[in-house]
Amino acid sequence: MCIISIKNLTKQFDNLVAVDHISFKVKKGEIFGLLGPNGAGKTTTVNMLCTLLTPTSGYAKVDEHDVYKNKVEIRKSIGLVFQEPALDSYLTARENLEFHAMIYGMEKKERNKRIDEMLNLVELKDKADELIGNFSGGMKRRLEIARGLIHKPKILFLDEPTLGLDVQTRRHIWGYINKLNKKEKITIILTTHYLEEADRLCDRIAIIDHGRIIVTDSPHKLKEKLGGDIISLKINNNFSRFANELGRLKWIREVKASKGNMNLFLTVKEGNRAIPKIVYLAQKLKIKINEIDLHKPSLEDVFVHFTGSSIRERENNGKLKLENLRKKMVPAK
Repeated sequence: MCIISIKNLTKQFDNLVAVDHISFKVKKGEIFGLLGPNGAGKTTTVNMLCTLLTPTSGYAKVDEHDVYKNKVEIRKSIGLVFQEPALDSYLTARENLEFHAMIYGMEKKERNKRIDEMLNLVELKDKADELIGNFSGGMKRRLEIARGLIHKPKILFLDEPTLGLDVQTRRHIWGYINKLNKKEKITIILTTHYLEEADRLCDRIAIIDHGRIIVTDSPHKLKEKLGGDIISLKINNNFSRFANELGRLKWIREVKASKGNMNLFLTVKEGNRAIPKIVYLAQKLKIKINEIDLHKPSLEDVFVHFTGSSIRERENNGKLKLENLRKKMVPAK
């Protein structure tokens, strides 16, 4: 059973198409990920589904409610954890949760019970009466997740839930997300640009790039689609020539070139046997290989396969475009 259905959903700001005719469905009870670089359209998509933005065109239903006509009903059935912190630092953990529960009209007895349940779930019961200003980044994130669940929503939207957290804290948050998915039986929509996060948490993911959904499937099936092993090469010279020569070899299934950092990604059937042949060809052509790596397909390889570049390159290009735009906006002296 699908709890979210989207077809040709689009959002345009003046001449910028932030979300471009995307379509997908989310099953009840699954963790569904929107994976893509910053600026890909993930947050805009979430904001439309949460009724914070009105779509330019297209169709979307959340828990059988239309995003255009039934905004109040949708807001009652969802929880949202924003990308930016949204807690009151001058209140305690309990007071933050109580304030949020009161907004949803929960009776005192019910909200006190629910607050205790949520504090236990995210392991903050012993910090209930401490001011938020004294909390670490990870503790704040856990409390925000608890706040998003306080009114027992059917769907929880997590927008980049581990952004800016260290690796250890990030993995702890993953544990809480998995736990609440199983314990609360809740559907979770997760946006992220962390490949490992999408791989570890999501039942299915949609790769989104430049506002478009590129492909949707489980992480396992997406990696299976590549087939064989992945050989990554970092080339020092004659990059295009080597890529062309490798592309002519029938035993190499696919050659993907990432010119920005002089990387080649080869898909082959038996990587351990292919490497000596590749090295021999490089020596013959007087091409220097700086680095070589053999591994099974990862989500990084999937992203490169479907978009033509790594997620890091996409983000760097996006930052460069933004910086150039800012320079143009600076008034001349």
